[in-house]
Amino acid sequence: MRLKCISCESLARPVYYWAAQSPHIMDVVLVERHLHRPDEIRPRLQSLIDAAEGQGYQAITLAYGLCGGATAGLVARSIPLVIPRAHDCITLYLGSRGRYQGEIDKEPGTYWYAQDYLERNSGDTAALAMGQGAEADMQSLYEHYVQKYGKAKADRLMEIMDGWLNHYKRAVYLDIGLGGDGKVEAQARVEADRRGWIYERIAADLDLVRRLLEGEWDADFLVVPPGQKITMSYDEDIIEAQTNP
Repeated sequence: MRLKCISCESLARPVYYWAAQSPHIMDVVLVERHLHRPDEIRPRLQSLIDAAEGQGYQAITLAYGLCGGATAGLVARSIPLVIPRAHDCITLYLGSRGRYQGEIDKEPGTYWYAQDYLERNSGDTAALAMGQGAEADMQSLYEHYVQKYGKAKADRLMEIMDGWLNHYKRAVYLDIGLGGDGKVEAQARVEADRRGWIYERIAADLDLVRRLLEGEWDADFLVVPPGQKITMSYDEDIIEAQTNP
């Protein structure tokens, strides 16, 4: 098959690694992660999906999760879409929904650190926080709030965000085993110590990414037929396909 993979750059290393070993012809496009605002991510992804029309692809794979609803509403035109059944990219790093849930049950207040996410953040400190954006995006987020709501409300929202950080108790570095100079893990340790969080290093499991790129699309993936769109399912499947009106 000829496949196109549209991936968040926070998964750059895993995606490139498995794309190079895929038995299929694979074209990869990385999308800048920027801020995790669904209303910005969705049109960017749809434009890339639409641009793939007529290029001879049998399927378009999305290295994304639901990501706060960012992928809900994406429409398959004439080419099927394939996306993991995942809340966010943490599931793709951990390898399964079951392991994801196990880590949440173990400690809901976990701040996640990942190599690609941090090193592609213009040198700023950042963390991959489940379902939330990154601490290093705070200034940009503040400016967005000021523009949208005014300074007074923006200040209040940022105060709430700061309080939200206080609920975290654990910092986890996800070791993907694909290079890096150790600076990201060192930063995770520093942040954990500064905030009084428990620090853990967890081995990633990239099998979900591998299966996405090798075409092993079982029940862990949603295949969206042409003319249908991705929607939230509000159950353990996370997402489902519905006819696009």
